[in-house]
Amino acid sequence: MTAVLLAPFTPRTWRMVGYALTSLLLAVPAFLVPVALVVAAPLALLGVGLPLLVGVLLLARHLPGWFGSAARPLLGWDLRPAPPLAGRTVLARVREVLVDGRAWRAAVYAFVKVPLAGVTAYLTLLGALFGALLLTSPVWWATGVDDLAPLGVDSGLDATYLTLAGAGALLLFPWVLRGLVAVDGVLASLLLGPGPAAERIDELVAGRAALTAGAAGTLRRLERDLHDGTQARLVALGMTLARVEKRLEPADDEVAALVGGARTAVTEALDELRDIVRGIHPPALDAGLPTALSTLAARSGLPVAVSVELDRPVPPEAATTLYFTAAELLSNAARHGRARAATLSLTRADGWLRLVVTDDGRGGAAPSSTGTGLRGLAERARALDGRFEVDSPDGGPTVVTVRLPAA
Repeated sequence: MTAVLLAPFTPRTWRMVGYALTSLLLAVPAFLVPVALVVAAPLALLGVGLPLLVGVLLLARHLPGWFGSAARPLLGWDLRPAPPLAGRTVLARVREVLVDGRAWRAAVYAFVKVPLAGVTAYLTLLGALFGALLLTSPVWWATGVDDLAPLGVDSGLDATYLTLAGAGALLLFPWVLRGLVAVDGVLASLLLGPGPAAERIDELVAGRAALTAGAAGTLRRLERDLHDGTQARLVALGMTLARVEKRLEPADDEVAALVGGARTAVTEALDELRDIVRGIHPPALDAGLPTALSTLAARSGLPVAVSVELDRPVPPEAATTLYFTAAELLSNAARHGRARAATLSLTRADGWLRLVVTDDGRGGAAPSSTGTGLRGLAERARALDGRFEVDSPDGGPTVVTVRLPAA
């Protein structure tokens, strides 16, 4: 009973009132999308309306964000806009738009939204304004206002009846409003959302990203433990063996040989451990990917021109993958490609990190089904939802392009 009596005065109700009125204003222009779609679809079958159909569907892809501009702040609905088109050519993007089920569903929602929003706004205004007018009818009748005559108010008793009707309307309209908004929410979830399959894909992508980030963090901790713990102990052991070696008597040739061999083994173990640590997490990345790539180019066996254009830091997992990819490609160009020079370019655009390594070698490079070089780099890029492309005709040049999601 308390909830019923307080419903007209709760913030939730008035947020829904604001949504009912705002969504009607948004639904009226959005109604042009399904209307244009009805016109464009038959024309597209004749071939002349295909550009119009594609344009309308492109507009429909923005409808989740359009309606979400009111639903998100007022009701907390997560109506995310459609993801960017993934096609790399115009034809691929046109095909992607035409088969985009979410765009077609959004057009259906815009068609249904107008009558639903109209009914919701009408009942909201009727319940709130007309209910308030009836609730205060005794006041208007007592002051001699003639506006209540059309309602048949000829006495105080009639005004009392209208007061009860107004109170009922005010108590009832929040629940009618909530029911209509709930129906709207179900339609928005079904028609504006990504769909069950896309949601499952998003969950899998998010899960894989979490696993990748967790694995990267584990490797980073392992690298730190090896660097600060095991490596420090080996250095201390080597220094101890060196002091022991200096204190041996000249007659202790056999012991000196054993100590010298142990010190050599410690030195070799340190070198191997440093290689392992650099393979887990290159120390150069601590200063940022641009600095790491410049350092990598400076240490390369051939001249490398470096160009980096980034407006923000690169995620750790992507930075590690790009660094190792660049290192492997420059090493291949120097050892196998017989290149005399190379260029390395890293840019961020349209939500992608794009690494391009070009060399003037003999060409003929390709991801092998048996080798682990380029094929391993391609698998590493795909693990982060990236793309790996090799253009290496015989005689060169070789151009390798790696694209990774910037987010």
